[in-house]
Amino acid sequence: MKPHIRFDTGEMALHLLDQRLLPTECSDFVCHSMDDVIRALKDMVVRGAPAIGVTAAWGCVLAADKTARETAGDWRAVLDDMLVRLAAARPTAVNLRWAVERMRGVWEAAAPDDCEALTGLFLREADAMQKEDVEICRAIGHHGATLLYDGDTVLTHCNAGALATAGYGTALGVIRGAVDAGKRIAVIADETRPFLQGARLTAWELAQDNIPVTVACDNACALLMQKGLVDCVVVGADRIASNGDTANKIGTHGVAILARHFDIPFYVAAPISTIDTRIADGTAIPIEKRPDEEVRTVGGRDLVPEGVPVYNFAFDVTPAQLISGIVTEKGVLREPYDASIARALRERTA
Repeated sequence: MKPHIRFDTGEMALHLLDQRLLPTECSDFVCHSMDDVIRALKDMVVRGAPAIGVTAAWGCVLAADKTARETAGDWRAVLDDMLVRLAAARPTAVNLRWAVERMRGVWEAAAPDDCEALTGLFLREADAMQKEDVEICRAIGHHGATLLYDGDTVLTHCNAGALATAGYGTALGVIRGAVDAGKRIAVIADETRPFLQGARLTAWELAQDNIPVTVACDNACALLMQKGLVDCVVVGADRIASNGDTANKIGTHGVAILARHFDIPFYVAAPISTIDTRIADGTAIPIEKRPDEEVRTVGGRDLVPEGVPVYNFAFDVTPAQLISGIVTEKGVLREPYDASIARALRERTA
């Protein structure tokens, strides 16, 4: 699959494959400013925690470039305000805040006298972050491949593939890693209402790579497991608490409960940057509530009677005790997660 996040240094513009249009149309959404990046994040042009982080890093580049060109006075205060707004674009995916804080770290370490110099530093860091993310996902895929057996059918919820990262994917990275290792793997993709990331994006990605995939309604999950059609579940994550509680797309918690009932392994695949050590457990993870129209309409057609309210929580939290393992670039973390997460973080720092 071609890179879906591409920065053009000549025109100082970020090109994002517009995921709202897939699978019927492949068009770029071009960001010329940080405000364009915020719009792309809020409107789901790009989504998935690692991809949000990489996109935010390029948003910092555009913020610095605009500040350097247009601010004659205190450029530091102007840029600081822009980065605060960028970090708040979406509340649940911790990689957004992580990316902005990493760029701030570059700023603080270099302490440049002018913003033009900082723009160059941000450019190099964002490029490094994008390349790192691909390698991290490949490492996740390598470690996760050991959990799958030849002939397995894996159920996944939402899209945690190349489109949700800088490339290769987390949950789909595990599947790609197993396929790269010579294993025959088939996938069941939950459609993932209301934004249909599984039906539109996961199925599109896997079909591009000639990996067998079947789309299923979200509410078919229990039946599929009961019939023995699911050997394993692998999902991504938008934020992982210190104790292993994991926020992912709405409906993931229900899949985990069903997997436990039917004695099916349930794995989370995510980079260590998705772990938020500032929170002890999942109760502190903010849950984004998205516009009602995403539930009310499909393809512009109204589905819900006028005046009837809807719930559109974008994520839910799966308790750590329902998770068989967390696949990271440092290996597969196991219970007790507070200890294994702490070890993985120490290894990354070292």
